[in-house]
Amino acid sequence: MLKDFMDMLLQWLPTTTVASYMRGNWEWPAAESLHFIGLSMLIGTVGLFDLRLLGLGRNISISALHRLIPWGVLGYGINVFTGICFFTGQPDLFMFNPAFQLKIIFMAIAGLNILIFYTTMFRKVNRLGPGENAPLPARIIGGVSLFLWLGVITFGRLLTFFKPPEHWCPWC
Repeated sequence: MLKDFMDMLLQWLPTTTVASYMRGNWEWPAAESLHFIGLSMLIGTVGLFDLRLLGLGRNISISALHRLIPWGVLGYGINVFTGICFFTGQPDLFMFNPAFQLKIIFMAIAGLNILIFYTTMFRKVNRLGPGENAPLPARIIGGVSLFLWLGVITFGRLLTFFKPPEHWCPWC
């Protein structure tokens, strides 16, 4: 059943308007540039916030750094949009690629980590002033976040080096 769904996606996605657009002369490189800009926005803000949770830049208040997070969310949105364009343009390159699968897993775990942070720690750390350390659970969440986003970057970069055999799928 899953194999049938994957085969259907492989047949349908390349016929979409987005896929034909991505096969143009400049669209793929433009999307790659936007993807890099979005990644820079995401890591530049979320990574900086995570480093502050870990204790770097203690003279900066956590709430001041948190005001930059909407820029990271915008960067994430840019990356999701361009990532969908890439996936639609060449689904066979991504769908069965272990690096892509690990990238998606790391992104999902990063999402859970963010949820845990905002439901358990955010109110506590947002009240901290300059010079104050975040509580240990917040530091752990920040370290995990940094690890996960660096993993997303690493697996994203490895996508071009892993060319899976046609229709290789470990769960099909």
